[in-house]
Amino acid sequence: MTNGPNKDETPSFTDRRTSDDSNAQMPSPSAISEADTVFVTWDGGDDDPMNPRSFGKARKWVIVLIVSSASFCVTATSSIYTSTYTQMEAEFGNSRIISVLGLSLFVLGLSCGPLFFSPLSEFYGRRPIYLVAWSLFVIWLIPQAVARNIATVIVGRFLGGFSGSTFLAVSGGTVSDLFSKDELQYPMAIFTASPFIGPCIGPLIGGFVNYNLDWRWTYYVLLIWAFVMILLIVFLVPETYHPILLRKKARQLRKSPSNAHFKAPIEVSEKSIISSITMSLKRPFQLLFFELMCLNLCIFSAILLGILYLFFGAFPLIFSANYAFNLWQVGLSFLGIGVGLLIGIATDPIWRRIRVRLVSKLGEKSTATGASEPEFRLPPAIAGSILVPIGLFMFAWTSYPEIHWIVPILGSLIFGTGTILVFTGIFTFLVDAYPEYAASALAANTFVRCLFAAIFPLFGSQMYERLGFQWGSSLLAFLTVVMVPFPYLFFKYGKKIRAKSRFAKN
Repeated sequence: MTNGPNKDETPSFTDRRTSDDSNAQMPSPSAISEADTVFVTWDGGDDDPMNPRSFGKARKWVIVLIVSSASFCVTATSSIYTSTYTQMEAEFGNSRIISVLGLSLFVLGLSCGPLFFSPLSEFYGRRPIYLVAWSLFVIWLIPQAVARNIATVIVGRFLGGFSGSTFLAVSGGTVSDLFSKDELQYPMAIFTASPFIGPCIGPLIGGFVNYNLDWRWTYYVLLIWAFVMILLIVFLVPETYHPILLRKKARQLRKSPSNAHFKAPIEVSEKSIISSITMSLKRPFQLLFFELMCLNLCIFSAILLGILYLFFGAFPLIFSANYAFNLWQVGLSFLGIGVGLLIGIATDPIWRRIRVRLVSKLGEKSTATGASEPEFRLPPAIAGSILVPIGLFMFAWTSYPEIHWIVPILGSLIFGTGTILVFTGIFTFLVDAYPEYAASALAANTFVRCLFAAIFPLFGSQMYERLGFQWGSSLLAFLTVVMVPFPYLFFKYGKKIRAKSRFAKN
C-alpha cells in the first residue's frame, strides 16, 4: 500500500524552461520559445480552463472520493479474503497455509504493480491507466468467484493485486493534480487514510457475508462493488495529469497551420517507456542499499504493516478461542484498529502546529524566512513508535478469557493509532528528505512494506500455536521496541546523516 503524490512527476518541465506556475500571467497562447519550437503552458496558471485546478470544488472532491474509494476497495479486497478460509478449505481440501498464500500473493502483487504502472502513467496519463488496470482488476475477480480449485484462486489473487495496485500508485498524483499546495492538506489526508482503513473493514464485510452466505458471495459482492467503481471512473474521473493535458492543448493549437511550431514539453521529452520503467525498478533499490535512513524507516513501517496483516490470521484464533466469537463478530473486532487509525489521522492538526513551531524556532536562528528541515516531519513517528509497543503489549497480556474482550481491542486501537502516526511521519519525511527522488523513496517503502505484509501472515498461526497468544503478540511487540529509538535519532542527527548522502537534500 502507497500513500501521497508522486513527487518525481511534475507538470512543469524546467529543464525546457517551461513553467506550470499558478502565478504565471501570460497572454494566449501562453508559451515560451526555444529555438524553432514554442512550448505551451497554462494561460493564467491555475485559472486556465484546461487546468484541473480550475475545476469547481465539488467536482474536485468527487474525483478525490472516487480514487480514494478505489484504493479502499483494493485494500479491503486484500483482507476480505481471510473470511473465506473455512468454507473454501472445506470445498477444496487444501491446508490453511495454502489459503494464506492467497493473501500473501495479493499483497505481493500490490508491491510489484506500482513499479510498472507509475512510469506508464507518465506517458499515457492517469485516466487510461485507471481504466485498463481497473478493468483487469474486475476481470481477475471472476475466476476467483467461479474457481474449482485453490490454484485458480491464488493466481487470480496475485493478478488482481497487481492490477489493483494502480490506484495505490497513481491516485496520489491525481489528488496533487487537482489542488495547489495550500489546498492539498485535507484531500491528501482522505486519500492517505483510505488504503490503511480498507484492510480493517475487509474482514468486517467478509465476516457478515460468509456467516450468512456461501464463500463465493464474497467475490460477487466485490464484483458488484468494483463494477460500480468502474462506472464512476468512466463517467466522472477525467484526465488530470498536467503534461498530458498540455499535449492536448498543443495539438488543438496545431490544428491551425500557422501554429505548427507549438508543442508540449512532453512531446520532445527524450525519456522512453523502457528507460522509465528501468529507472523505476532500479532507483528504489539504490535508496534501500545506499541510504541508511531510508532503509531503516522502510523496515520500521514494513514491520508494522506485516503485523497488521498477521493479525488477519491471529484475531480469528484469539477471539474465537477466548471469547467464542463467530465469523461476523471476529470481523467486528478489527474495528479497534480502524478506529485507532482514524484517531491518529484526527491528530494531524497537532503535528502541523508542532512543525510550525519548529520552523519558527529555526527561523530565529537563521536568516532564511520559512526555512524548514525534513526532520521536522518526524515528531508523529516518534510518538507513534512509543504507542505501538504499548498497544501490542496491552493486546498480548489481556488476551485471556477472564478479561473482557474490549480490553485487548483497546490495545489494538492504541496499536492502530501508533501505526498511522509512524506511517504519516515516515512518508512525509521521505518526501522532504529526498525531494528529487520522492517517488522512488515512496516506491521503496511500498515494496518493503508489502513484502513484509506478504511474509508475516505465513508464519502467524504457527507462531501463536507454539508460543501462545500472550508470548506470540509479545514477540511482535519486542520487534517494534527495537525500532523505537530510530525516529528520534533521525530527528536529532538526520541533518548530519543527510550531509553525507548522495541522494538526500542537504
